[in-house]
Amino acid sequence: MKKQTSIRNLTLSAVLLALAYVLPFFTGQIQQLGAMLAPMHIPVLLCGFVCGPWWGMVTGFIAPLLRSVTLGMPPIFPKGIAMACELAVYGFVSGALHGILPKRKAYIYPSLIIAMIAGRLVWGAVRFICAGLDTSVFGFAAFWAGGVTNALPGIILQIILVPLLVMIINKSKFSD
Repeated sequence: MKKQTSIRNLTLSAVLLALAYVLPFFTGQIQQLGAMLAPMHIPVLLCGFVCGPWWGMVTGFIAPLLRSVTLGMPPIFPKGIAMACELAVYGFVSGALHGILPKRKAYIYPSLIIAMIAGRLVWGAVRFICAGLDTSVFGFAAFWAGGVTNALPGIILQIILVPLLVMIINKSKFSD
């Protein structure tokens, strides 16, 4: 049974990694649209919820780096590195909280929101470190604009779409 679960998680993680790789092509022609909708985030969050924290973390870390190395987008430094850390946290926290909290629909939302906040904070911290700890290069205003204001459409999309997909995928696991 454990071997089947590992194979299932490996397969699902690979599929979700492929989705994280492909989804930005739909918004990639308009860079601002891609930055606003953050299409790579959805498969990574799903991976954490469905496959668990470690699979989510690895998938999240690999996704932006793989795109960066093969396609040049996002640029590896500082965006790719910051995104890799952010998405690793998304995958890990969503999976860890989903594993700890009761398997009820209502608990998907706190797991998701906490994962999104933790990931954005890590993204901001990594960007700040990559800027040489210089607030004139990357300060609070840049963090707020990049992590919240400009990302609001993607945040809303994730809050609507991810719980629905988690409920559909894990339909038999929820008690209410």
